[in-house]
Amino acid sequence: MRLTTKTNLAARILMACAVNEGLTLRSAEIAQACNASLNHLLQVVNALQAHGFIETLRGRSGGLRLARPAAQISMGDVFRVFEAGTPFAECFDPETNTCPLSATCRLRGYVARAVEAFYHELDMVTLADLTRGNCGLAALLAVPDSLRRNCAEIASA
Repeated sequence: MRLTTKTNLAARILMACAVNEGLTLRSAEIAQACNASLNHLLQVVNALQAHGFIETLRGRSGGLRLARPAAQISMGDVFRVFEAGTPFAECFDPETNTCPLSATCRLRGYVARAVEAFYHELDMVTLADLTRGNCGLAALLAVPDSLRRNCAEIASA
C-alpha cells in the first residue's frame, strides 16, 4: 500500500499546526518547512478546511490553524478523506475492473479486511499522539521565535 502525496501533505500540515498550537501559520511557511510544493499544499489545505480539520483566515494576519484540538483529530478520518477515492486494487472499482478472476477470487475479501484493519489502527491514533512530546518534530516545524513576536505585534496592533 502506498499513500498518496495528498495524504502525506495532509499529515504534515496538521502536524505543523499542532506543533504551533495557538498560532496562525501561513501556507508558504508550512510548504517550506515540509519541503512541499505550495500549489499542492494549497489543494490539501482546501480539503482539510472543507472537512473541518483546519480553519483558514484571510487578510494580512491570515493563515491556517487547527479547527479543533489535536486530541480530537483521528488520523483514520484524515486518511479516509484523501485515500477513499483511490481504489486499493483494480477489482475494487466496478467501473474500471477488467480482472477476469473477480467473480471467483477470494483474495479481494482478504484485502478488503486488511485495508479496513489499516484504517481501524489509524482510527486509534490522534494528531496529539503524533505531536505531543515529539521534540524532534517540534524543532523541524516550529515557527521561529522572531516570527512569533512579529505575529503577536500584528495581532495586538
